[in-house]
Amino acid sequence: MASGRGATFLLLLFSLSCVSLSSLPLTEASKKVQLELYYETLCPYCSRFIVNFLSKIFIDGLIDIVDLNLVPYGNARVASNGTITCQHGTNECLLNTIEACAISKWPDVKKHFRFIYCVEKLVVAHTYTEWETCFQKTGLESKAVLDCYRNGNGQKLELSYAAETDALQPPHKYVPWVVVDGKPLYDDYEKFETEVCKVYKAGDQPEACKGLLDVTTLPLKVKEQRQVCFADGLASSPKLISFTA
Repeated sequence: MASGRGATFLLLLFSLSCVSLSSLPLTEASKKVQLELYYETLCPYCSRFIVNFLSKIFIDGLIDIVDLNLVPYGNARVASNGTITCQHGTNECLLNTIEACAISKWPDVKKHFRFIYCVEKLVVAHTYTEWETCFQKTGLESKAVLDCYRNGNGQKLELSYAAETDALQPPHKYVPWVVVDGKPLYDDYEKFETEVCKVYKAGDQPEACKGLLDVTTLPLKVKEQRQVCFADGLASSPKLISFTA
């Protein structure tokens, strides 16, 4: 069983997935802010962003004004024969595909994010080989996702994510690559909530936006070294992590 903040978050997200995607009227829901995350599963900075930052929007309510699109491909490369090579090796290719299948099979963002959060929390803890336990921890059925991986549909999903990532303008330089309303945040990606609140114009500002927009009085900080995985090299992995049949 998950423990501490992780268990509390998974329980909260499970309860949220049992209600409608948004309490906003249809006219307002159609004006949600587009929030996109281009990432790869074993980049430690992507994992930390998902677990420590992105998950907050499901707790503070910003998910109600956000149309979240997760793209698990990152800095991978596609060969001429369609083979995908991932920056952090075959383990990452497996998990990228598993998360792509989760997104496809559970289109409700509150459902597939619950699973992805669980997997990425294991990455942060350096125990990602236990990723299959996330089916039990989240109460989600494994068959559809594992079938998607085994029958080749996951590979097709990854190739579509490759095309989507490669078509980015401007091109992504690293991951996590966070885009709000069509504009990349570059290395200010951790401030994505503030940018979402700036862009949202469909109605009254959500409670979570209060305090985020008044930053003019804050002292300037020295920019820290980028916490990213650059798209400039590939790592190797000795073997593929397995899962049960």
